[in-house]
Amino acid sequence: MSSCTTILVGKKASYDGSTMIARNEDSPSGIFWPKKLSISNPETSSNQYKSKISNLTIELPKNPLKHVYFPKIDLSEGVWGGSGINSKNVAITATETITSNERVLGADPLIDLSKEENKGKYGIGEEDFVLLVIPFINTAREGVKRVGELLEKYGTYEPNGMAFSDENEIWWLETIGGHHFIAKKVPDDKVVIMPNQFGLDNYDLNDALGAQENHICSSDLLDFIKKNHLNFNQNEKNFNPRIAFGSHTDFDHVYNTPRAWYLGRYLANKQYKWDGPNADFKPDSDNIPWSYTPDNLITIEDVKYLLSSHFQGTPYDPYSKGDNPLKNKYRVVGINRTGFVHICQIRGYMNNNDLKPIIWFSFGACTFNTLTPFYTNVNKVPEYYSNTTLKANTNNFYWQNRLIAALADSQFSLTAPHIERYQLNTMCNSHQIISKYDNEYKNDTSLLDKANQEIADMIQELTDDTLNKVLFTTSCHMKTAFFRNDN
Repeated sequence: MSSCTTILVGKKASYDGSTMIARNEDSPSGIFWPKKLSISNPETSSNQYKSKISNLTIELPKNPLKHVYFPKIDLSEGVWGGSGINSKNVAITATETITSNERVLGADPLIDLSKEENKGKYGIGEEDFVLLVIPFINTAREGVKRVGELLEKYGTYEPNGMAFSDENEIWWLETIGGHHFIAKKVPDDKVVIMPNQFGLDNYDLNDALGAQENHICSSDLLDFIKKNHLNFNQNEKNFNPRIAFGSHTDFDHVYNTPRAWYLGRYLANKQYKWDGPNADFKPDSDNIPWSYTPDNLITIEDVKYLLSSHFQGTPYDPYSKGDNPLKNKYRVVGINRTGFVHICQIRGYMNNNDLKPIIWFSFGACTFNTLTPFYTNVNKVPEYYSNTTLKANTNNFYWQNRLIAALADSQFSLTAPHIERYQLNTMCNSHQIISKYDNEYKNDTSLLDKANQEIADMIQELTDDTLNKVLFTTSCHMKTAFFRNDN
């Protein structure tokens, strides 16, 4: 399980009409997961999938689709693909670890992998979802259906949420107990925030069990709710899944809800009051909305800023100066143990299907890194993105980001100008290169390989330069520094 933050942007809520699904993949406390970018090879794909954690073998459909994804370098506990986009321009982010409650887990227990009868027969989880789903779906809606079938057959040993997108739709799915699920289409004009807890706060069960226009769920979910007394006197049309299936614990109020509060404060600042004693929502509020119509259309840069945030502008910022008793009170979004961040952007307005998907990504702590865009309908990955090693070195994007963050954190104010210029310059250059190749493209994917390499070379050059500057600045302010020369 990993602790993450997810943002979903409907096509009418984004600045250019694209759908965007984004997430920080954060490893557990005290653990760091080196990652890389990879492309699958359908011609050498196996017709079986073997899970490391549950030791489960699953027969796969034929003719898998080519896709990009982000595997771990240490495969001892599986691939953990994290996110991906396939050749049909369908994206997945999986998964956001969510919360549940005693009533749900008592009614439909998670798969207990310690029991002999479950070994090698049941249980899928975050390790598995990307590779079990993204090669075999043609639309976002199909992603929901496939996960539902897998959960019904194999069950899960952990509570997870995940998103699927294509150029028209975004769907959000949350598991319920060991075998059930609930999913909702993100309204086109909405942006969704998900901070490690059960998120859906309104749901039309009649639609989910009928036409399924905007809602899909397990076929027996209504019976499950009634049998286990999970309705709480709500009518079925306005059913609140968060109350029925989620949690509102003291742990939520320091780890999860403060992130929802801060992101909502940014996205809907004109619509609600977020600060002061009369605030509509506070950091410990359990009723912070799952989705908003944002005050302004959302850009790639907005999503990156939010996924990098550390409560700046509030008393809770761990980088705030002085003797502030409130800093470090809450778990920040841009936490130190982020393995990678991604924004899957499907640009439906592009005339050529090859140009529609771009995945923006980076590695390491988001406060100090920058995004790099990557055309996904390509044949290879630049070495700078793909040659991550288990041991630290300065020859790849992952470790350079980790090193910059560890150094800059110790001298936050002094290194901030270097980080800000780095992020500004890389994003400006990336937009310029994308625009150039969007205009030049003539159905030859080798040109997109060239574009990706040009972007990677630019990113590497500016990352090298930033590492040098941050290292120099932090070295000059080590505790052993003494400002008197020998001559």
